[in-house]
Amino acid sequence: MSNIPGKVGIMGGGSWATALAKIISMTQTQFNWYMRRPEQIEEFKMLGHNPFYLTAVKFNIENIQFFHNIDEMVRNSDILIFATPSPYLKQHLQKLHVPLKDKIIISAIKGIVPDENVLVSDYFTKFYKVPADHIAVLGGPCHAEEVALERLSYLTVGCSSDELAQTLASMFNTHFIRTSISKDVTGIEYASVLKNIYAIVAGICHGLKYGDNFQAIFMSNSAIEMDKFIQAVSPLDRKICESVYLGDLIVTAYSRFSRNRIFGAMIGKGYSVKTAQLEMEMIAEGYYGTKCIKEINNIYKVNMPILDAVYSILYERKPASTVIRKLTETFK
Repeated sequence: MSNIPGKVGIMGGGSWATALAKIISMTQTQFNWYMRRPEQIEEFKMLGHNPFYLTAVKFNIENIQFFHNIDEMVRNSDILIFATPSPYLKQHLQKLHVPLKDKIIISAIKGIVPDENVLVSDYFTKFYKVPADHIAVLGGPCHAEEVALERLSYLTVGCSSDELAQTLASMFNTHFIRTSISKDVTGIEYASVLKNIYAIVAGICHGLKYGDNFQAIFMSNSAIEMDKFIQAVSPLDRKICESVYLGDLIVTAYSRFSRNRIFGAMIGKGYSVKTAQLEMEMIAEGYYGTKCIKEINNIYKVNMPILDAVYSILYERKPASTVIRKLTETFK
């Protein structure tokens, strides 16, 4: 094990950040970890595990330097892996006074920056002057809970620099994580946003008691819609059937670990959007992504009946059963 190509820092204290920390702990001799709450850090040190997420994952505390001051964290890290929920990214970074432009940024955030309606990679470039070739994104079907159980999973590192992508991918290679690289940073990020949206609809359909036959049709149409939108915003010779696109979509829509599917299922069963949000222990990023993509698509005007359907349910408070019934008429 070695610290290549510098000191790695994990940004975030949730389940995905904890899963990534587990991976990094297996490939790096030491690493940094930022959590905004000092009490979480203190309890972590006493217990040897995250007190709130993936509590079965044990860590060697001697190999971790914890920070609750974001400036100190950034000063002491060369590579920053962001794994905070997208709605909170701006809030965390507002506390930052140290420049990021000389750091390597890895976004493991499968969401979009609300209000700004920009991808995370673009946000770092636009507001923090990080060069595009210093930014990578982490994608693919990889639930935190299965990483904790060391079940075989696949990750894709997207970066405009093949050399940097290969170097960063080596940081995640373990006996249960396999990696690949891609130049399609924009496509990976948009796919990560869209799959959360479609997983909400899959959950709604499940809550409304639509069966597996229909879910298969729904997934096929979701993949087609995803491909159309990504091609419109970022034309590229990509294959939507690859794991970083379709694989991530399938696992998010079907898995019992998917918070977006759980959120949608609650709505399908009759919960209001607000009640479902209150009862969720974690954020369903597809809720925020729906509004962002809807507004972005006002520019591109791609035909997206699934997006329009979930937007009308979540933001216009239209009855889920009526909306989904009309949506089924558009499928083939």
